[in-house]
Amino acid sequence: AQPVVSTRILRRLLKTGAHLRAEKLLERIHPADLGPLLADLTPDEIRIVIDLLFKHRRAATMLRELPPELLPEIIEAISNERMADVLNRLEIDDMLELVDALPEERRGSVTKHLPVAKREELRHAELYPPRSAGRAMTTNFMALDEKMSAQEAIDSLRASQVDANDEILYLYVVDELQRLTGIVPIRRLVMAQVETPVRDLAIREMLSTPPDADQEEVARLVARYDLLAIPVTDIDGTMLGVITVDDVIDVITEEATQDIYNLAGLSEEDRVFTSARISIKKRLPWMLLNLCTAFTAGAVIGLFESTIEQMVGLALFLPVVAGVAGNGGIQTLTVITRAIALGEIEFSSGLRAVGKEMWVGLVVGMAAGLISGGVAYALHGNIFMGVVLLAAMMVTMVTASRVGAGPPQR
Repeated sequence: AQPVVSTRILRRLLKTGAHLRAEKLLERIHPADLGPLLADLTPDEIRIVIDLLFKHRRAATMLRELPPELLPEIIEAISNERMADVLNRLEIDDMLELVDALPEERRGSVTKHLPVAKREELRHAELYPPRSAGRAMTTNFMALDEKMSAQEAIDSLRASQVDANDEILYLYVVDELQRLTGIVPIRRLVMAQVETPVRDLAIREMLSTPPDADQEEVARLVARYDLLAIPVTDIDGTMLGVITVDDVIDVITEEATQDIYNLAGLSEEDRVFTSARISIKKRLPWMLLNLCTAFTAGAVIGLFESTIEQMVGLALFLPVVAGVAGNGGIQTLTVITRAIALGEIEFSSGLRAVGKEMWVGLVVGMAAGLISGGVAYALHGNIFMGVVLLAAMMVTMVTASRVGAGPPQR
């Protein structure tokens, strides 16, 4: 079980110089749980924690697990040489994320401390478009020559440099030109006769993706076909890398965040640990725009001030109509946004979805309008007011459904 640790406890240990106790405490905390603790520390305290993590070679794992909004402040506390040491310990997909988080003026100084092979690997990976499969893949995979026997493949696997903590999901079979020809599950390999050629054990029906494919499309493939990993190949079928299920989860989380933020009119840079200054800068313009639209709506209502004075009961139902319409629009927007995020809707079916949502809005508006009209007639004995409310509820619900279904598909 993870120990219950607060920033206050960690700060007290650092302040009193009990670094050994802090070190032992940090050893017991999973790197993914360190983010909230570091968020409230001062730069000097962060430097001490980083030093302790470097001592146990856990800094790279911790940085890989940190929320993106915390990275700039943490990276600032790490020297160029140590940052290069961190990058050198990461797989290329995680390495790219940290390099992107580095300030522009530091990237050259940091990368020059990397080994030549790592610099070349990084340079090639940076050629792929942002948010592409090439950026999300790892080059740490196990490839077997199709001419090998099962015993030779097992011996090769034992002699490989794959980290013992890494789970090997699939073994990839390649020809003499490193072109992917099949996939061998480990269970099938270890159960086979020792002299059986690997090519006879390979599964030929497999999915792969090009390196320039959008990472969201790759995530959908993995989710749709229940894959644990998907190989990345070039136009000739040469094996370039692998996108594993943990990378896919990160992609799905990132894309879901983007969709949710678009739904709320927020910037992706605005996160829970983002500084208040940046959050205010991102949110204030949209709030001012919403304020303008609210005043516009108020001005329209003001045009009917004389009518409202004659029928004061209408003022009671104005927020009811607006509230129901707003809720209806949010429901439609949520359904359509989810469909887009999961790839369930395309342009060809978009118009049908909009029409369906407008029909739902009409029926729901009619039901709500009948109830509102009945309440208005019961309170004021005015059948005309009830009819007006019925018509208003139907029109606003249809309009809200159309507006809610339309914008996400543009």
